[in-house]
Amino acid sequence: MRPKLAPLLLLVLLGCAHKPPYEGRSVAELERMLDDPSPAVQAQGALGLGLHGAEARSAVPALTRALRSSDALVRQQAAGALGQIGAADGETVSALAAALEDREWTVRRQAAQALGQLGPAAAGAEAGLRRCQRDSNSLVRKAAEEALAQVAPPKRDAAR
Repeated sequence: MRPKLAPLLLLVLLGCAHKPPYEGRSVAELERMLDDPSPAVQAQGALGLGLHGAEARSAVPALTRALRSSDALVRQQAAGALGQIGAADGETVSALAAALEDREWTVRRQAAQALGQLGPAAAGAEAGLRRCQRDSNSLVRKAAEEALAQVAPPKRDAAR
């Protein structure tokens, strides 16, 4: 190995030693993180729950409550987790549809993406997604367009 590369390799390896707070935690531990007083911890808990996917279905009520947090990052991560978990019950779809009206564009965008991940089960949010097609933020508009393609795909012509 070249001598000049050794310090760089050491820095890379040391950087990889740090693990995120949600890594290796159970669904129950991550759900408890949502109740932590720190919004940073809450956001990490929501992020970790999303990574568990459908296995974290028991945390859906807590994530739905987190959509009402005063912290935008917590709301954003909660919306993302709900999409990754695939919880398409009426209460979750309603909560995500309400998040389409959030004052923060990052939350609106994440809510639209989550609804898209839920697919046709999120049809109840179609009107909100259509409103987001006129959002002031181009990333929100794009997310709404993509979500609508999943939630309410264009109907094929039956005459063909």
